[in-house]
Amino acid sequence: MIAKIMKGSGFKGVINYILDPKKGTELIDSSGVRTDSIKHIVQSFIDQTELNPRVGKVVGHISLSFSVQDSSRLSNEFMVQTAREYMEKMGIKDTQYIIGRHFDKEHPHVHIAFNRIDNNGKTISDCNDRFKSEKICKELTAKYGLYFAGGKEKVKEHRLKEPDKTKYEIYQALKTEIARCRDWKALLVHLEREGIDVLFKYKGNSQEVQGIIFEKNGYHFNGSKVDRNFSYSKIDFALYQNNREHEQQMQGTLNLISNVASVTSGLANDLIEGGLGLFQTHGTVPAEVYNTLDKKKKKKNVKYIYNYGRQ
Repeated sequence: MIAKIMKGSGFKGVINYILDPKKGTELIDSSGVRTDSIKHIVQSFIDQTELNPRVGKVVGHISLSFSVQDSSRLSNEFMVQTAREYMEKMGIKDTQYIIGRHFDKEHPHVHIAFNRIDNNGKTISDCNDRFKSEKICKELTAKYGLYFAGGKEKVKEHRLKEPDKTKYEIYQALKTEIARCRDWKALLVHLEREGIDVLFKYKGNSQEVQGIIFEKNGYHFNGSKVDRNFSYSKIDFALYQNNREHEQQMQGTLNLISNVASVTSGLANDLIEGGLGLFQTHGTVPAEVYNTLDKKKKKKNVKYIYNYGRQ
């Protein structure tokens, strides 16, 4: 389950989009509005905004998307329950809303339109709403055992239109090249081959890099807009880590070669010394052999003297 948050100043366009018959829409839940016609729904929202006319962006619009793998479980009742729980956790309560289910895409999804001016005339806060939304989606996904689609990993590229198509191409290139590069020089060369130009943003007149911009097909994107992992600081850290791992691997290889050489040298010396030991012991004839030869020599001399005396 993932959410996309949008805001606006006019209810007419949002309500017409959510309840567009071409999308096979079903109005599956509502609160605080007249639902007998689109016109009356819109007017109901507008009337409540008069409780706090100082607020500019009064329209809340959120789409909740689910995985195709969960289709069999996603009844209207379940989607209403999940959407209500999501809104409650987001602080969207005590206000008007409608929930429309669309059937124009492969994945099941609903659209929520709500009034940021609640029933008491207070403004529903949107502070850190995207951060909170991501956290809540993960919580609900885990709670109900839903399949969590992997964001950009699940994008159907052939359905993208510009500039999203180019942004996704940059995303894919960065994901591949950052993983295999160890410094900025190599990364810039690889990105250039993919038709991607890189611009650095500096702090004031200094040489301190403060941000990064990627350009392709005439479109410009800040690194963090391509993906939160592609800000300048995060890319720089990733390249540093890649280089550090490479150096550690190289040092490990050198240590291994050194150890093998040391062991091989020791074995060679042992073999040489062992081989020489077969022929000599410190350059002398073994004492056992020497003593045997000496005894034989003495016996021969005695016999020779004895025979000589007889003659």
